[in-house]
Formats: sequence, C-alpha cells, structure tokens
Amino acid sequence: MTGEEERRCIDGLLDRAIDEDLGRGGDCTSNALFSENDRAEGVIRSKEAGVLSGMFLLSPLFLKIDPSIAIVMLLDDGNALARGSEICRVQGSARGILAGERIALNFLQRLSGIATLTSRYCAAIAHTGARLLDTRKTTPGLRFLEKLAVRHGGGANHRFGLFDMMLIKDTHVKRCGGVTAALEKALRSRGSSPAPKIEVEVRSVEEFGEALRLLPDRIMLDNMSLDAMRQCVEKKRASGAAVELEASGNITLDTIAAVAGTGVDFISCGAITHSARALDIHLIIA
Repeated sequence: MTGEEERRCIDGLLDRAIDEDLGRGGDCTSNALFSENDRAEGVIRSKEAGVLSGMFLLSPLFLKIDPSIAIVMLLDDGNALARGSEICRVQGSARGILAGERIALNFLQRLSGIATLTSRYCAAIAHTGARLLDTRKTTPGLRFLEKLAVRHGGGANHRFGLFDMMLIKDTHVKRCGGVTAALEKALRSRGSSPAPKIEVEVRSVEEFGEALRLLPDRIMLDNMSLDAMRQCVEKKRASGAAVELEASGNITLDTIAAVAGTGVDFISCGAITHSARALDIHLIIA
C-alpha cells in the first residue's frame, strides 16, 4: 500500500468502528450523565507484559470523535510493555473520551496481542538466519492492521493478497496436473518480467526437485518432515540456485526453532494472526 492508500484504509476502518459503537444516537449513557462541559483525564495502561501495536490509530480515532481531546503518547508501536506500563494519557471531554474508549482498547488489545505473539516466535528463531512471515489468515477487513502488527512484533509480511504474488498451492498443482505443469504455466504467463514473484508449494523432496529445476523465486516446503526439509536445503545449496526456501504448515512455538535449524530462509505461520490472544489493556478515568 502507498501512504495515501494506508490513510484511506485507516480512515474507513475508524468510520465503520465508530458507527458500529455509537450508531446514530451516540453514547446515551454518558450523554445522560455528563454535560458537554464535563472534562476528564484518563490513562491507558497495559495489565500484562507484551509488545505494543495500534498507537497509530489513537490520534485519528479521537480526532474523529472530538477534535478537542488531547492525547499524550508515552510509548510507540513496537515498544515492549511491562505489567502496569502507561501507554498514553487522554484529556478532554468526558463524553468524548468514553465514546472512544472501547474502540481504542479493542484495536490496541487485538493488535498488541498479534505483536506480542509474533515477538515470541521471532525470539525462538533469533539464533538462526530464518525470518518469520505472516499469511493471509487474517480478520476480513483488518488485514492491513494485522500485518502491520506483525511488523511491530519483529516479523515480516508475506504477500498482502492474491494480486501481489503468484503462490501456486497444492490445489493449483492438482488442477494443472503436477508441479512442473503448473509452474511452467505461471512462468509463461509472467514472461520476461520479474514481477509478480512466483512461489510454488511442494510436499515432497521429489516435487521439490521438479520445482527447483524451473527456478521459481521461492519454493514452499509444506508440511514436510525436518529430514525432508534438510534434504531440500542441501539440494538447493548444491545447485547454487538463487531460490528462496520457505517452510510452512503447523508451525508452533514448540517446533519453529527446529524448522529454522534446517536452513530455510523463511517460515510462514498463520497462528500469529488467527490465534493471537488479545493483550489485556485498560483505560482508567480520573
């Protein structure tokens, strides 16, 4: 995404989130209890250790709700959080702060949960040369935010969607009649252009040999044993081919270090987005 596309994406997401929570009538509870002139101050704190993500949404969110609300950022996205860490302070209309409270916390908790889990996976392979990648297993409509949270946690992004990289999966392979047939079609379609990059999924050392012969940009070793992955790495090194290797399939915190130890370049993991637990973050009003 370009900077302008990112701004439009964030703007649209915030509009939908505000409409979802406030509807047409606004916060009927706060409107009944507080006047327009009631002022308040609040602090957003983490109740547990983790990695912060979502700060980039706070200013535009509260600006939409009430432009008079002032936000003092105390931490940045990607910062480590301890239990009790103060993240930011908000000052202004009590109605405005309370109207934005749950939206702000929902984003912070979800995205910080992803960044935190990503950081744990990255720490497990920090002693190797492998890099952690996310997948397209994201919440519909929130992919941009969740992939940004992965980067805040130290991971890297795989393709954003179906449009920016060819990834020949096992379903494509079966329909085309094999790895060679599918990859040859993709290479012909791309022609002499270097883009989009082409990756092909293989499930055995034999299929890997077929793919390596045609020199795609990357080969995904899907659900292979550690021994099979090591064989593929050795074959690639012996060939001298400039082909990246990516491991995928049931990657967990318990297994990722061993997978990285086979010598692959990348490890993709859907769990860092689809199974991340929200980090416990709250707002206290003075």
